[in-house]
Amino acid sequence: MQFAKYLPPTCRSIQRGGFSNAARHLAQKSSTDQVRIVEVGPRDGLQNEAKLLPAAVKIELIDRLSETGLRTIEATSFVSPKWVPQMGDNTEVMRGIHRLPGISYPVLTPNLKGFESALAAGAEEVAVFGAASDAFSMKNVNCTAAEAIERFKPVLAAAQKHGVRVRGYVSTVVGCPYEGAVDPQAVVKVVQALHDMGCYEISLGDTIGVGTVGSMRRMLDAVTRAVPAEQLAVHCHDTYGQALCNILASLEYGIRVVDASVSGLGGCPYARGASGNAATEDVVYMLHGLGLQTGVDLDKLINVGRYICGELGRPSESKVNRAWKGSGKA
Repeated sequence: MQFAKYLPPTCRSIQRGGFSNAARHLAQKSSTDQVRIVEVGPRDGLQNEAKLLPAAVKIELIDRLSETGLRTIEATSFVSPKWVPQMGDNTEVMRGIHRLPGISYPVLTPNLKGFESALAAGAEEVAVFGAASDAFSMKNVNCTAAEAIERFKPVLAAAQKHGVRVRGYVSTVVGCPYEGAVDPQAVVKVVQALHDMGCYEISLGDTIGVGTVGSMRRMLDAVTRAVPAEQLAVHCHDTYGQALCNILASLEYGIRVVDASVSGLGGCPYARGASGNAATEDVVYMLHGLGLQTGVDLDKLINVGRYICGELGRPSESKVNRAWKGSGKA
């Protein structure tokens, strides 16, 4: 069967001529071969792990990640410990990490109270999160997507006053566990609102990992007409094993920021037993194979993954980590 015509241009390039052709194709879509990895393991990853870890382990994780070449490491979340017990030590973590020059350590702040607590703990960058699906928003924050955006305005105003950068997250950009497929125009509305409010970057999250190259492209076709690709990131979960494909598709649109979680930390709470975030090791391996630059030392990253999986008492979700025969133990 002739299936190549159904693949996106990058995948066809890989099939015909290997990674070098794909890299040339991607270079035509963007003026840079640099890709920034936003490491979300200490926050989005750990908050979905069943085993509660002490603050000292989280601090050690972040400090080790800081030595790998990563330039953005999402450290924690300032939410109620009643809802997210794993993040109850947020202030201790923020005050305990060894911050290196040139590295950003953003934190999640769902409301003004969370922002004020984060500011007091020394946060210099925060993130707010909305959803493209009203049903998902209602289940998570008890309000519609539009109402959630309104709640962010005091956070953005306070952040501007204090010189704090704000990143935006949009969940369920291709699929919702309650509504099913999500209309790309619903995503555009939330992305545009966050952009207009002053978020310097907006991460597009396939929260339940149901996206395919086709659904990602349909969403990105719409979103990149509303907001420049240079201000977008992708956050792909790997529930159905499609995360790397979807990240590859996003590169074709000029997106050069990718969220990932070391060793795939975190599960998908809407699909029992499924893996969660794309593993940073796998993302870096793919990007380096394409000739793109991340600044990340893969050997060091793999050892960090082995360290935290040892603390959690479970194997790594990263295929690259499992297969790697490089440097020694964590």
